[in-house]
Amino acid sequence: MAPRTRVKGDAHQQVDEPRPTVADLQGNSAFAQLAQKYWLKPSKKTTKVKVKPDVLKNEIWDVLEQEGFTFKSLLALENLQILENYLWPGYNEDSSDTQVILIVLISNIKTREHLPTWDLFTDNPTEFSSVFRRILSMTLNTTLSPTIRTHLISFIINAFQSLDSGIVRKECAPLVSISIWHNFSTEQKRERKLDQSVQLRKAWRAAAKRYDAADDTVKARLRFERSWLFTLILDFFNQLYNEKSKAENILYCERFLEFLSDLQSQLPTRRYVNTLLQDLNTLPVIRLSPSFNDEDNGLVRDLYALLKHYTYFSIDDYTGIQHTQTEAYERHCATLANLQRTALKYFKDKLTVLALSNYGSIDKRAELEDHLKALTDDEITQLCNLLDLRTSYPTSTSVVTDRHFLTEILVSYHEKRRTFQETARDLSVLPTELTLFEPTLLRNDIYDGSRPLAIPKLNLQYLTVGDFLWRSFILHRCETFYEIRKHVEGAIKRLQPSIGRNGQTTFNGFFRMAMPITKPAIMEVVPALVGDVKPSAVHAEIRIDVSNLSEKIRQEWEDFRPDDVVFLLAVQALDDSKMITNGGATPSDAQRIGLKYLRAAEVTQVLDDQGRPIRDQGNYARSGRTRTLKVNLDAAMYKEDKEREARGKPNVYESINLIVRRRNQENNFKPILESIRSLTLSDVPLASWLHEVFLGYGDPAGATYTHLSNRIKKVDYRDTFLDWQHLVESLPGKTVEPGDEVNGSFGPPYVLQSVSQTVNAPSAKPSKKRRRDAEPAPQVVSQSIEVSTYKPPNTGPYPMDAPKLNHIRFTPAQVDAIISGTQPGLTVIVGPPGTGKTDVVTQIINNIYHNFPNQRTLLIAHSNQALNQLFQKIVALDIDERHLLRLGHGEEELNTSANFSKHGRVESFLDNRAGYLHEVDRLAVNFGAPGHHGSSAETAGYFNSVYVEPAWTRFEEVAKSPDATRESILEAFPFHTYFSNTPQPVFPPDADKEALLDIANGSYHHVAKIFTELADIRPFEILRRDRDKSNYLLTNEARIIAMTSTHAAMRRQEIAALGFHYDNVVMEEAAQITEIHNFIPLALQNPKNGEMPLQRVVLCGDHYQNSPVIQNLAFRQYANLEQSLFSRLVRLGVPVINLDQQGRARPSIAELYSWRYQNLGNLPHVSSLPEFQIANAGFKYDYQFIQVDDYKGKGESEPTPHFIQNLGEAEYAVAIFQYMRLLGYPASSISILATYAGQRALIADVLAHRCAKNPLFGLPRIVTTVDKYQGEQNDYVILSLTRTSRVGFMRDIRRLTVGFSRARLGLYVLGRREVFESCFELRQMFDIIFQRPDKLQLVTGELWPSRRILSEEEGQDVPGQSQMENVEHLGQYVFEMTNAKVQQLRAERGLPEAELETISMMRQGDEEDLEVVVEEEFEDEE
Repeated sequence: MAPRTRVKGDAHQQVDEPRPTVADLQGNSAFAQLAQKYWLKPSKKTTKVKVKPDVLKNEIWDVLEQEGFTFKSLLALENLQILENYLWPGYNEDSSDTQVILIVLISNIKTREHLPTWDLFTDNPTEFSSVFRRILSMTLNTTLSPTIRTHLISFIINAFQSLDSGIVRKECAPLVSISIWHNFSTEQKRERKLDQSVQLRKAWRAAAKRYDAADDTVKARLRFERSWLFTLILDFFNQLYNEKSKAENILYCERFLEFLSDLQSQLPTRRYVNTLLQDLNTLPVIRLSPSFNDEDNGLVRDLYALLKHYTYFSIDDYTGIQHTQTEAYERHCATLANLQRTALKYFKDKLTVLALSNYGSIDKRAELEDHLKALTDDEITQLCNLLDLRTSYPTSTSVVTDRHFLTEILVSYHEKRRTFQETARDLSVLPTELTLFEPTLLRNDIYDGSRPLAIPKLNLQYLTVGDFLWRSFILHRCETFYEIRKHVEGAIKRLQPSIGRNGQTTFNGFFRMAMPITKPAIMEVVPALVGDVKPSAVHAEIRIDVSNLSEKIRQEWEDFRPDDVVFLLAVQALDDSKMITNGGATPSDAQRIGLKYLRAAEVTQVLDDQGRPIRDQGNYARSGRTRTLKVNLDAAMYKEDKEREARGKPNVYESINLIVRRRNQENNFKPILESIRSLTLSDVPLASWLHEVFLGYGDPAGATYTHLSNRIKKVDYRDTFLDWQHLVESLPGKTVEPGDEVNGSFGPPYVLQSVSQTVNAPSAKPSKKRRRDAEPAPQVVSQSIEVSTYKPPNTGPYPMDAPKLNHIRFTPAQVDAIISGTQPGLTVIVGPPGTGKTDVVTQIINNIYHNFPNQRTLLIAHSNQALNQLFQKIVALDIDERHLLRLGHGEEELNTSANFSKHGRVESFLDNRAGYLHEVDRLAVNFGAPGHHGSSAETAGYFNSVYVEPAWTRFEEVAKSPDATRESILEAFPFHTYFSNTPQPVFPPDADKEALLDIANGSYHHVAKIFTELADIRPFEILRRDRDKSNYLLTNEARIIAMTSTHAAMRRQEIAALGFHYDNVVMEEAAQITEIHNFIPLALQNPKNGEMPLQRVVLCGDHYQNSPVIQNLAFRQYANLEQSLFSRLVRLGVPVINLDQQGRARPSIAELYSWRYQNLGNLPHVSSLPEFQIANAGFKYDYQFIQVDDYKGKGESEPTPHFIQNLGEAEYAVAIFQYMRLLGYPASSISILATYAGQRALIADVLAHRCAKNPLFGLPRIVTTVDKYQGEQNDYVILSLTRTSRVGFMRDIRRLTVGFSRARLGLYVLGRREVFESCFELRQMFDIIFQRPDKLQLVTGELWPSRRILSEEEGQDVPGQSQMENVEHLGQYVFEMTNAKVQQLRAERGLPEAELETISMMRQGDEEDLEVVVEEEFEDEE
């Protein structure tokens, strides 16, 4: 049994490693001086870089080695661009090993910092192959120090995690090919493996043929490739069995375990490696090693458990097919059967009981060990040999194959192992104090990239859908528990528990999210359901005192929703003087201040002091001092607690004295985790056409419509194209021809039919095996589109009957996206800022709605805001409102007259019912029909069948008669009276017969729609319960259903259980949604006949902007939890459609970020419209970087960890805002953005002091962070970069792309030039913006809007131009402007000076009064 993990030190106190500052990167440090001398010196010549070995050795390597290769020094060198400008350009085959290792070290730092690593090497693949081979050789060099070997293996790990790079894949693939099977224990075992599959035998023969045909040099390389992994594993065994292992050796072993897990977790690398690892008995070797059994090496044991999970994952390694639980058990039984047959045949006397026992009695470790005790040492060895288990290792290894070792091999090979589904089923989604402070989780808190973690990674590829779901469940559960733990710790700290006079814990502080309570009252324990052991429910009540709370906070405690989770804590304040560690684990933050127990509970109801439900009281004043929360306790934990109490342990619930809640948007973790777990435990399949592409295998283009057999040949694009010229322009490279029934050009609507024929181009040498780096087979396509049209049906004589048409002139790229999205299959649309992603998605939905009236579309977005923007555009299209439904809590923010929530749609149906029934009464008058035909939808249906339909049938008979005349048609028309209130005349006097029939048909369309609508409304007359009406609406009526990805995850089980089915999924902001939240909408329904009826998936997003927000660094970077399906598909090479013309910003502003995108241009209107031509009033430039030096001797500050502020930039931003307002800019046209939440809070604080109560200024449209403003835009943006010591996370250029692309007309960036201009990743962006002066250039003497034309001022001074030297200068100027404005207002209004005095009181002592931020604001930011 493995020893218990011991955590040294405070396991989850994260101590940030020191990072280089601006001073370290300037000329003050030794490395900076070297950089300036050798690789950063300005040079006009493009000569080949020559690396000086003595400089590398003496001035870099020796310094790093002496420091122990500290992160700070390596990061400083990386920041100084040593890899890009010196090490790599100067590399050749004669370069020293020192240079190669430095390349490895700096590359690892880039990966650790989440920076692009491999792009640098792509320009010289030959040299990269050379350096990679040298690195592989070095990994086998045991004379190198363990530290260096750890860095080398880390480089290899990073390479195998980057198989989307062609040059990396080329080097890695041979190392895990079938040739590694040369290292099997016996040739007979290998032959038996090869006989299992024809494909395996072919691959082996091909490898042998390749070797035989090679020359001596290539043969040597092939021999090295097939022995490299085997040799490395044997050396790893030696490291494990080294009794004198130091910390550096253990770190190497941990990294190597990570490497093996990575190989096992992706099918292309696992396919042959898994068999070799099992042949080497890798898991038993690790389990018996001294390193594994050292109680200090808990991480080694956790990494072993992860490797064991992947090694025994139930999948066919060669086909990639996941075994069902039944198949997995059958394979296990087959293994036991082989053991029994062998035992009966060769050891009948000693193993008869084992041979004749049932499988369930011999697949446990203890039973197997008991049976094997009967065998001698030689017999144990013989049994292993008979079962094809390796019993010997090369003499160079330290593995001793004694009886204990061989027994472990036999037991581990035959014992029953838990499946990943069983593992997931047993993990609770509700935390306790034990699961929150589990050592494995606490280890994740201190992740800094220096050591691996025992958590799964989200890779480029997955073994199966079940594997992806298991990883997602584990990671999201860890991330959730991390957030809850931080929240609980913060609550306890703020409440300041202490020991009172009576020895009881008292709370001296206050926290709005927590409240002291007395112990909960257990009201009822409901017996367990049949087949279960835990109670089916545990009802309890908790009384809270709200008398001392403010109105706002009291309302928060009263407004719990059903199923909201609260946390019940038992906190016992500790006496520091009596705390004795006694050599045990150092208590965590929460334990140090007394957390004894934590239990979760779900709120069912909130009662007032009279026992009345609060929710039933509406907005009436709620009196009384106390509230009662009715809750359901965690039943599983309640059972365990009671069992523990029966053994003499304390009663947990007697000591509970604190309740903690979380904000609504954070408190949805339980239904989300339950949804992920239910999917993990189920066999919900993906659509067959999407399955391989999702897992990352096969042809990346295999799911696009051009590769699918169900491609639709003829599609009605309705109003997508505005005219014939637009149609031709939108299809460049294609021949657009009118159909046979029409001649020449004609207007919309257009029906496009593809008449192209695909012919495979001849290839020089056909390949039987497709490689991922190879492009799909080239195809020759005759680009011909046949266009036809039709006359749109007349929809009625009323103005409201006229269809709503599209008026956007889509670009060719947008049309390409619309065509692809209208077709079946996968469509991935990359939409740079301002390129009309939302308009494209809207038109795709419109086309699907009209072309496929029986299909339903699920519309998903990351945020309510994005979803509402999209929904408002859909409402404006020619889509019947009754087919639209908006689920979730964001519907109230919709800026539409109609209510599209479930309740709102039901109400709308019933409201429309009255209007339609009134129309039925008018029709009854038209026919002179007696009775109350408009009393219900049912009676209206009878009226339709008795009066309306027969009358129309008679009219059609008259109209179809050859003798019909204009007069006879008018006389036969049955609705003259009814349509008497339409714009007259209904039938124009000059209309011919055909026109009359068209008008008559349109009129009948209007009438028929009344009865169609009433037929749809009739179920709502019959259904009585609101819930039934809502569910009927979802499952039967709605055709476009919109919800956020979070709502889909929360309600997945509920929605699927209703029998809800849909055909299409459209995701907006797909790159901002985590991969599991991308996946759940694809599985929001149950299969039909074993297949998902999904026909289309449209993903629209921009992976060059921000990724999903993940709080914990370990999960974000190590586990790659911030990966979205969108970004992974782009990495895999799935064809994407790049929208290539932006219409948001001035071309000059767009130039700052357009270089990041493929051929991003500008729409004509951003150059032609006056607002883009006119200069910004009062400013020389439309964009500018403004240098902000230390203000009052200070740059950035950090009042609390990661809460970074810069008062100088905050003052500058507000001064610019005041200046703009004094010139007449609308406040709603100005947004102020910050890169840190602390700076956002500080700017808001300054605005509150300077502007909020001043009628001259007011407040800008919004003050927020860059991350939260993605997807938004405004005319003018003031951006504070905040940092003055280092770049920080702004080095991730995606954030800066978002920040720079929010402005339409003016962008003013505040920052410290020397911090950002030296950053390699940001260079292209800042090279452009630094071409202009970094002192703010104003133009005095003009008001908004300006009359200056920007293009006429380029390169010349402007009258009234003035330079602001610093924030004080601008502040003084604004102060003087304000006083002048006040005097002007006084004169205009004839007011005495005193009445306007308060307006001008600003900047006089305000700085002294400014507080950084109150704690409550900081709490809100968290």
